[in-house]
Amino acid sequence: MALPAQFMDELRRRLPIATVIGRTVKLARSGRERKGCCPFHGEKTPSFYVYDDHYHCFGCGEHGDVITFVMKTTGCSFMEAVEELAAQAGLEVPKPSPQAAEAEKRRADLADVLAMAASTYARWLYEPQGREALAYLHRRGLLDETIRRFGLGWSGEGRGQLAAALRGHDVRPEQLSEAGLMKRGEQGPVDMFFGRVMFPIRDRKGGLISFGGRVLGDGQPKYVNGPETPVFAKRRALYGLNSAYEAVRRGREKLIVVEGYMDVISLAQAGFGGAVAPLGTALTEEHLDEIWRLTPEPVICFDGDKAGQRAALKTIEIALAKLDSGKGLRFLALPPKDDPDSLVKREGPQAFARALEGAKPLSEVMYDMVKSAMGAETPEARASLRQHLIDMAGRIPDKGLGSEYRALLLERFFAERRARQTPFTPRGGGRRAMAGGFAPPTIALPPRPEPDVAAADHKRARLMLATLLEFPTLFHDLEEAFAHVGLDEEGEALRAALHEFAAGHGVLDRQNLLTHLKAHDLDAVAGRVQAAAASDFRFAPDASPSEAQDVWWSWFTMMTSSLDALRADRDSAETDWKSRMDDLAAWEKLKKYNELLSRALRGETGAPEG
Repeated sequence: MALPAQFMDELRRRLPIATVIGRTVKLARSGRERKGCCPFHGEKTPSFYVYDDHYHCFGCGEHGDVITFVMKTTGCSFMEAVEELAAQAGLEVPKPSPQAAEAEKRRADLADVLAMAASTYARWLYEPQGREALAYLHRRGLLDETIRRFGLGWSGEGRGQLAAALRGHDVRPEQLSEAGLMKRGEQGPVDMFFGRVMFPIRDRKGGLISFGGRVLGDGQPKYVNGPETPVFAKRRALYGLNSAYEAVRRGREKLIVVEGYMDVISLAQAGFGGAVAPLGTALTEEHLDEIWRLTPEPVICFDGDKAGQRAALKTIEIALAKLDSGKGLRFLALPPKDDPDSLVKREGPQAFARALEGAKPLSEVMYDMVKSAMGAETPEARASLRQHLIDMAGRIPDKGLGSEYRALLLERFFAERRARQTPFTPRGGGRRAMAGGFAPPTIALPPRPEPDVAAADHKRARLMLATLLEFPTLFHDLEEAFAHVGLDEEGEALRAALHEFAAGHGVLDRQNLLTHLKAHDLDAVAGRVQAAAASDFRFAPDASPSEAQDVWWSWFTMMTSSLDALRADRDSAETDWKSRMDDLAAWEKLKKYNELLSRALRGETGAPEG
């Protein structure tokens, strides 16, 4: 029987061909595609290539889609292959029935109706009634060749004009309503589009599925898309996908996601044929799935205004839940009042090409986008930002990749915090006049030779690393701060292994950690670090994790890289004490910070005295 096209499309969408073939053929990435040794003839040099919707062997010529592959490798029939794949995809194969046959016939009829409407709209654009619409498109810089290539048209003024034009083709008003070209009015069906420039919307294969229309002048809404129909779903459709598909798949163009119809068309006219746009909605999971089928790293290029920035951030939030080592995003930032259409017209294709080459990966732009949206002007805002960054990295299903993002985002967070803080500079000979003439005692630093602070920092870093190797249960609490401790090459390798271990294990104990380090050939390196640290400091045999954590923090506060933060804390304690000069606890806190800062400046190692 003939299976519904909608079912076949959904089957192929749920089961990417590379996933199915990869179960029996070892595939490796080769540019945008994957390749391996052909399963249909013996070969030692891979010549079997898997694309997003088909495979081809350049050695023996075998070619086909995912269903063909199952048929040829298992010997089953077409329907048996479909049933096997449907079971894997969690789909039920439609049963032959009069209803199913009628539904498929309706879909075919809708395609015919949409095609006739597109032809009519395109003809009207070049008739006297479309003169104003055509002039508008010319003012926007479009050539007639481009207008015809994208099938642009004019809807007419409505009032049943389309129904009247198609009546001679036996098209009924109810068919136009089902195709999304008419809608119910108070006195019967009325045109969905009138007084609008028309943009045909096509699926990946080029089949017409709906229309969008732009009003002339300042009327609202400026753009209108057709409603959901049996052939059109906004959550999946992308404007321009049919024209971008071949260019991107053949490696000639980068896939660029923009906001609107005119961005897609203007970029295509300027030589950038890989642009697509969502249809009146932000990018969805389904859109990203479709985009990633074409390319592993599309470029997101939304408008430079605040709405465009919000749309880009929304895209990031959706993408994180689907991110892995084979999928990424790049972002092209535009000037605040620009969109791709205006930029390419004002500065030319070469300028846009240069900007496109400078598109930054998600890992570089994510922090700035989140910070810009949330703000970081107060302690409360910074705490909220920090937690939000951690939560966003936690959405990435690949734990190793999520750990890398978390470390990178927190590194930016703490680096900005350190840069914001002002080093403490004593005034008036290190003594400040206080209300009532009282001032806290100054802690004198005895004269001594200039300490080797770098060597002391290196020693502390080694001790801190060794402590985490001995007490891995502490890692989650100390992970963020530890990301900012300077380590040598071996230490960096161990830190990365610790991040990966913590992200992938529920129980953080020494035995599991040792197994993890052995798997990465780092057990000997860890042994050397612990042996060297033991010559400087040893925990008591019965030391608790809590005691180890207290000592760890004492080392951290004495690191040279933390001095600015420590000075800021000392200044804050002094301000607090000045506002409550009779508060003994505030005075003790200030005294403690003075002592801690003094010890850090002397480059001493070891925990501060209680």
